[in-house]
Amino acid sequence: MKKKIAIIGSGISGLTLANFLYLNKKHNFTVYEKNESLPLDEGYGIQLSTNSIKILNQINFSKINKEKIYHPKGVDIYNIRNKKICNLDLIQFNMNNSKYTTLQRSTLIEFLKDDIYSQHIKFGKRVKEVSELKGKILIKFDDNTNDLVDYVIGADGIFSNTRTFFEKKINRPVFKNAIAIRSILKSTSGLNIDKSNISLLMGKNCHLVIYPINKDEELNFVCIVRHKKYNPDNIKNLLEKVVKQNSNLEKAFKEDLKSWPLYATPKMLPSTNSKVFYIGDAFNGFLPTFAQGAGQSIESAFELFNLIKDEKAEIQKIYYKNRSKRARMVSRRSNFNFFVFHFSSNFMQIIRNYFIKFFVKRKSFINSYFRMVYKN
Repeated sequence: MKKKIAIIGSGISGLTLANFLYLNKKHNFTVYEKNESLPLDEGYGIQLSTNSIKILNQINFSKINKEKIYHPKGVDIYNIRNKKICNLDLIQFNMNNSKYTTLQRSTLIEFLKDDIYSQHIKFGKRVKEVSELKGKILIKFDDNTNDLVDYVIGADGIFSNTRTFFEKKINRPVFKNAIAIRSILKSTSGLNIDKSNISLLMGKNCHLVIYPINKDEELNFVCIVRHKKYNPDNIKNLLEKVVKQNSNLEKAFKEDLKSWPLYATPKMLPSTNSKVFYIGDAFNGFLPTFAQGAGQSIESAFELFNLIKDEKAEIQKIYYKNRSKRARMVSRRSNFNFFVFHFSSNFMQIIRNYFIKFFVKRKSFINSYFRMVYKN
């Protein structure tokens, strides 16, 4: 019997799930978005490991315009003064048509919306009230419309509004005393880096990542700086601390910059309602220091889709067990990188750089630290 599914949120996780449901045709679904349109003007970059691409290829991602994506060959690791430490080969994780890929977030959203935009996405829908009715969930929106569904999927981000309606236990995201600053560069801005690779520069209480996002050689640039308070009017002062460590970065910081505080989910909690599920950042918000936010959104949507498609018993229990195990592994790596990338002591930086150079040459480390995530 067909289920009726409400997906709350039209980000990467919600749209990925919607695409699989659309192709499968076994259930009816609607994506409800509180905003009036999709955020297609968000040009910042995302990284997708081979496992994510393998999933997306099942919804025809392989047909995407190749000019709008990029396949970096590796990660070049530098100190903040642009002195190269070592290189991590990304090609070793690639499979046939599934290659490590970088692109603009808006490019992925544009792809994910194509088949479902006109019939399956409703905009301006903010949830006002929820209740259970005859074994189903009644959702009331603030525009005085409603929907009666079998499943509710919270895909509305780390500050998930869906959770506030269904969960008594509060799980507020925690500010990690760090600020992310992004821009899109047209050149390497005086830095001696290989534009075909991802570049990681580690400094005192900060790190920077630069990578190509399309064949036009545009580069995503992100700088993460440790700071106890977020004040958008204080960004220039923060960047001065980074420029003091490498004056060549000053040119990059003159571009159009956007900033926001970094949050992460303190713990993973299952839904207390067997008909309500959380995917993407609504399930768990990661720090960006393992570049797995978008990838885990795709994975969580795919995992839940398979359970719904196969009509598994105890879907909630199975989903939470598998997703939390996977998310904890990725979260541990993200948190560890966040710690290691920002050493303030020169001595600790020297020790760190030595061990990074040592471990990236060890197959056992590569398999346990990277391959388990990239090729799950």
